[in-house]
Amino acid sequence: MQQSSFFCNGSEFRLRDLTSRVSQQKLKADFIAYLDGFSPNVQEILSKFKFRNQIDTMVDADILGAVIEKFVSPTINLAPFPVLDDNGRIRMPALDNHTMGTIFEELIRRFNEENNEEAGEHFTPRDVVELMADLIFLPVADQIKDSTYSVYDGASGTGGMLTVSQDRLQELAQRNNRTVSIHLFGQEINPETYAITKADMLLKGEGAEVDNIAYGSTLASDGFPSRQFDFMLSNPPYGKSWKNDAEKMGGKKGIQDPRFVNNFAGISDFSMIPRTSDGQLLFLLNNASKMKETTELGSRIAEVHNGSSLFTGDAGQGESNARRYLIERDLVEAIISLPENMFYNTGIGTYIWVLSNRKAGTPREGKIQLIDATNMKSPLRKNLGKKNCEINSTIRHKILELFLDFKENEYCKIFDNSAFGFYKVVVLRPQLDDSGKPLHDKRGKLIANKDLTDTEQIPLDYEGGIDAFISKEVLPYAPDAWVDEKQTKIGYEISFTKHFYKPVQLRELSEIVADIRALEVETDGLLGEVLG
Repeated sequence: MQQSSFFCNGSEFRLRDLTSRVSQQKLKADFIAYLDGFSPNVQEILSKFKFRNQIDTMVDADILGAVIEKFVSPTINLAPFPVLDDNGRIRMPALDNHTMGTIFEELIRRFNEENNEEAGEHFTPRDVVELMADLIFLPVADQIKDSTYSVYDGASGTGGMLTVSQDRLQELAQRNNRTVSIHLFGQEINPETYAITKADMLLKGEGAEVDNIAYGSTLASDGFPSRQFDFMLSNPPYGKSWKNDAEKMGGKKGIQDPRFVNNFAGISDFSMIPRTSDGQLLFLLNNASKMKETTELGSRIAEVHNGSSLFTGDAGQGESNARRYLIERDLVEAIISLPENMFYNTGIGTYIWVLSNRKAGTPREGKIQLIDATNMKSPLRKNLGKKNCEINSTIRHKILELFLDFKENEYCKIFDNSAFGFYKVVVLRPQLDDSGKPLHDKRGKLIANKDLTDTEQIPLDYEGGIDAFISKEVLPYAPDAWVDEKQTKIGYEISFTKHFYKPVQLRELSEIVADIRALEVETDGLLGEVLG
């Protein structure tokens, strides 16, 4: 009887038996029979890999037998467990999920480079995953109890974030003499990476967890619509179109998914739908919708984004509304700026968002911490694609210390939530008649001169608010101006450059003069040589 907690093969062959086949056609037939003997949970994995489609290719190239020999070779260990010698020492280390994911990413990267294509998604290096895991576990390590905890990744890829997080949480629990049961949940749209995750769990004997990995689009077809999770980590695709998902959800204007459109701040149908060219913020909103509200720990989230999530979108637009929703609900603990060239197939700057719904009553309540770790990196001996640096354990501990200390210094700034918000107001001025007097409509209201219409961006924490700003900054220069209150909108944006930019120190004038005089002397000498 086949159950989800294990896998089996009911064929008459073992893989090792097939190495003795002389005929390629006999080998092909027996190998297909061997594959057909696997239980249904493995059949799904083979299907997602389109593995059977590759058999003819290997037979034609006369390499099927050689490939099988590699898999059964006593000198190669592809299992998630180490091979021990007679004395119990490790003879061959295990091939863990994240290492397998790294190999897969390297193959994908090379294939795409050969075809002048971009992979689109970005596999998360282990050093970044370990930092993310520590950011969500360490702040509550002392609160971990003998209990059951869930970890979720809505863009799970090969499952590396889930397995690293599981190991880290288990380690922290054991350190505090706690016994925890950890359940992993994920969703992945790429069939090959989805298959890697399920295969890894089956091989590690975690067959029951296989049912917790959903296949398909997290945005258009949420695999866990009614579930909430203790911890969530994700590295969603950024700068990638989600137009197909939007069409499946009724078109961008027709989306009514409560994860992305709800009632907030007195606004019905408050839309947080971003432009269809980039859907990364939707993954963050998806995670926020799955936070636990009734437990002591609540939920913690760590998610990687590029800079677009910080500032794209004007006041009232989807991206800005998403930031407003997260910030005004006081969910954002910190945002950490990472070094460039941290990922395998993109060199752009990235940021880790850290969210929690248990800030109330702590020093973090109503605050957001920005950490500039752009220069905290260690160079790699050899580049891996575009990745030329890493966050080693020493650097990771330094970043974690900045995060946990929650004190301002040159790398860390702490702000009130309102510091990132602003009012966008429309300032009008009247249309004048030939004598210079303002014109009014039939109801006696001033007629605005469209050519003189302007906008002002006023910080939410500006002392005295909109009226004080207009009185101080606008009316002295345009006494007849007024604000069209119906068009006032609230926006949010976060600028690391504004808070961490260090201008280039200009040289002293005396140094410049000295250099010029030295050049004059040198020029005179060269001229003398030319003239003999």
